[in-house]
Amino acid sequence: MQEPSITPDLIAAHGLKPEEYDRILEIIGREPTFTELGIFSAMWNEHCSYKSSKKWLRTLPTTGPQVICGPGENAGVVDIGDGQAVVFKMESHNHPSYIEPYQGAATGVGGILRDVFTMGARPIASMNSLSFGEPSHPKTRQLVHGVVAGVGGYGNCFGVPCAGGEVRFDPAYNGNCLVNAFAAGLAEADKIFYSAASGVGMPVVYLGAKTGRDGVGGATMASAEFDDSIEEKRPTVQVGDPFTEKRLMEACLELMATGAVISIQDMGAAGLTCSAVEMGDKGGLGVKLQLDAVPQREANMTAYEMMLSESQERMLMVLRPELEAEARAVFEKWDLDFAIVGETIAEDRFLILHGNDIKADLPLATLSGSAPEYDRPWVETAPAVPLDAASVPGVDPIDGLKALIGSINYCARQWVYEQYDTMVMADTARTPGQGAGLIRVHGTDKLLAFTSDVTPRYVKANPFEGGKQAVAEAYRNLTALGAVPLATTDNLNFGNPEKPEIMGQFVGAIKGIGAAVAALDMPIVSGNVSLYNETDGAAILPTPTIGAVGIIRDPETAITGQARDGHVALVLGETHGHLGQSALLAEVFNRVEGDAPPVDLAAEKRHGDFIRANHALIKACTDLSDGGLALAAFEMAEAAGVGVQLDSDDAAPLFGEDQARYLIACNFDQAEALMIAAGQAGVPLASVGRFTGDTVRFGKSEAPLAELSSLFRGTFGATFG
Repeated sequence: MQEPSITPDLIAAHGLKPEEYDRILEIIGREPTFTELGIFSAMWNEHCSYKSSKKWLRTLPTTGPQVICGPGENAGVVDIGDGQAVVFKMESHNHPSYIEPYQGAATGVGGILRDVFTMGARPIASMNSLSFGEPSHPKTRQLVHGVVAGVGGYGNCFGVPCAGGEVRFDPAYNGNCLVNAFAAGLAEADKIFYSAASGVGMPVVYLGAKTGRDGVGGATMASAEFDDSIEEKRPTVQVGDPFTEKRLMEACLELMATGAVISIQDMGAAGLTCSAVEMGDKGGLGVKLQLDAVPQREANMTAYEMMLSESQERMLMVLRPELEAEARAVFEKWDLDFAIVGETIAEDRFLILHGNDIKADLPLATLSGSAPEYDRPWVETAPAVPLDAASVPGVDPIDGLKALIGSINYCARQWVYEQYDTMVMADTARTPGQGAGLIRVHGTDKLLAFTSDVTPRYVKANPFEGGKQAVAEAYRNLTALGAVPLATTDNLNFGNPEKPEIMGQFVGAIKGIGAAVAALDMPIVSGNVSLYNETDGAAILPTPTIGAVGIIRDPETAITGQARDGHVALVLGETHGHLGQSALLAEVFNRVEGDAPPVDLAAEKRHGDFIRANHALIKACTDLSDGGLALAAFEMAEAAGVGVQLDSDDAAPLFGEDQARYLIACNFDQAEALMIAAGQAGVPLASVGRFTGDTVRFGKSEAPLAELSSLFRGTFGATFG
């Protein structure tokens, strides 16, 4: 094949700016080959190089005594005691999911699972955080059905339980849905596998499925805005096979036990290029690849296509040569490809051969380490105008509750999670639908809690407080189960960073997240940045999703009960009735106004510690967030099948979204003991009502629980079923 000439149009089509191309010329001292241009495009795009975000990501707290491995590897690793570690990460597959919903979402799940088992961990839990446009938009229905089916189709076949997640709808996502996938696995703390190559002349081995033309240019596509040419990008979406992935995992874990693996890296974004360069760079070595040896499922593939393909279910490994026969036997047993495709070399080179032709010869360390790093101009988001409380009309509190639970944003989500396998592996202690999920650590008394949280309208109004709030809500969701928060992963979804106001949102959110994870001892150990989430210049809401993991070391300390008839309802924390950016304002009055609720991190920590210290006195607990006390009390009552009566009928204390608050259900004696303990600890605790009967009553306003439950449970299916 005649390779195309390097023209300004071809350079631009590869997502490279003229000044970036000039830098390439400077590095290699000549015009790049077509394959080399593709390699630079893959390594230097936003998705792989984090060129707009690196400066700010470095400011995040990433260390702690519990952290074994922080950001920079395939996933973060956290010590959970007894020689065990939890390995986890969250990553986006936004752009592919919009173009091809089923495969985009499915391969997002596949990719995050590979990130986990690449490190030697067996996956035990998944989550997904999904953001879609308004239900009336012509594309939303197709996206919801396709994405949910894709997540379920891949995860269910692979065999990992879904522990939780979230789904939201807003017009800002009409042209760009978000699909953030999370996975966690268990490993022995002293048997973690890393990606840094070591040793000269060591074989580089290709493992897994064959390479095809699917996903060529996927990472570059994920680093650009959408416009009306979106359909042309369909070939950049990968196609997944969960059954192959399952075999790949078993083969990799078996191989790791043989001692043959020096380093291993999954082939994700930018495929063979990125995995080979990262392994070489981390080990301070060069890599030589012979592409004729790459297993191919399509005829006449070019070097360019093989280097940039993002075909799924593939790994790259550096192998101990004396154990080649044992390693090959493992992969042949699992009916997977095992091919030596190159070797590590002492020189700082990334040398690509196809037949007798040199298709690329680049300085490897420079290719990896000299990706552009931008200090993008940014403007701080202007302070939000505080909400004039007098401007919020009075509302019957039951009518307000009906508006929330009958809206697509606050109704029950069982239509979604019932399509996911939540019980596979038989270690699920709490299924989705009630705050954080809970998975038993098999063969031990320990439990791991998982949650995913962000409130995008808060972040848009006030990026700093919104960033803090996402972490604080994750902290509360774990705490409400009695779990000690361990660490976090983030998936930072924003619009075009070249716009100073978007970059300002990003910087503000990072500062808020950093302050919160430091104060709450939840370091960021892994994550992903997804920028350019825009269509025709319209950006998504800033959506920095926080995935968090907590631990319960003794099942006796878990708070997993339900409210029952006769229980007292208590609120821990101060209620001021903050309605700015609230669910009530948005869903009842169609107003998105005011400032985000302020987050007092010291209060968050104090109240969290109080919950955990007094777990024995608490039967059921949930945090107060969207929808305030009214929605939290209804959800707790509905889950238990018992009515609830709250003393107030005032909208502000019922629907206000003040932070650092929990709703507690317990019997009268326990309530008395908690009041005494709260007085001693100096934390505010107030009785707000009780759980009883078969109705929901706020002040004098009342409705049958059964009627409200039907609305709550039926809305999602009625909209999308």
